[in-house]
Amino acid sequence: MKKGLIGKKIGMTQIFTEDGKVIPVTVVEAGPCVVTQKKTMENDGYEAVQVGFGDVKLNKLNKPMKGHFAKNDVAPKKTLKEFRLEDCSAVNVGDILKADTFAEGDVVDVKGTSKGHGTAGAIKRWNFSRLRESHGTGPVSRHQGSLGACSSPSRVFKGRKMAGHYGCEKVTVQNLTVAKVDAENNLIAIKGAIPGPKGGIVVIADAVKA
Repeated sequence: MKKGLIGKKIGMTQIFTEDGKVIPVTVVEAGPCVVTQKKTMENDGYEAVQVGFGDVKLNKLNKPMKGHFAKNDVAPKKTLKEFRLEDCSAVNVGDILKADTFAEGDVVDVKGTSKGHGTAGAIKRWNFSRLRESHGTGPVSRHQGSLGACSSPSRVFKGRKMAGHYGCEKVTVQNLTVAKVDAENNLIAIKGAIPGPKGGIVVIADAVKA
């Protein structure tokens, strides 16, 4: 990984190319991010850079986090993420990373937490088909139906698609293209959709499989 940023999803819109084509994009407020710590091979066994995003009041932090920020003499940040960069020596504690870290045309992976749907049925959760609504089906047209088990094996196999908790999972969307960068306002327009609700925290990094 050469570069990465933490951002906040603003929402979706569309932009137009010079030849009049419409590109659906998701706008992300990427940065400013502050380097809060450097992990070294001597102290931690690996090299990485810890980056913070979003201001938070000091009285909202517990004692260990207050000491962590005070030790590195940086302002407290709400969200912390680590990036294993190829060249960690090029970044120092206190450096500010902004949206111009990425450029138009870059291919990136975006990680976020998907929208939570609570407890959902099999139709909404797994896209099952409905039962027919005639000939005595009754009030069960959105029920799951048979699970395929009989006297043998007399149980439901693990992993069976059923109703249950849906959403609120860590999701990575790969190989998205940066359509536009507004360095002045720290905004990045990414082609396509990214996981999470408006205001959700996302992580933008170089594409692994580009």
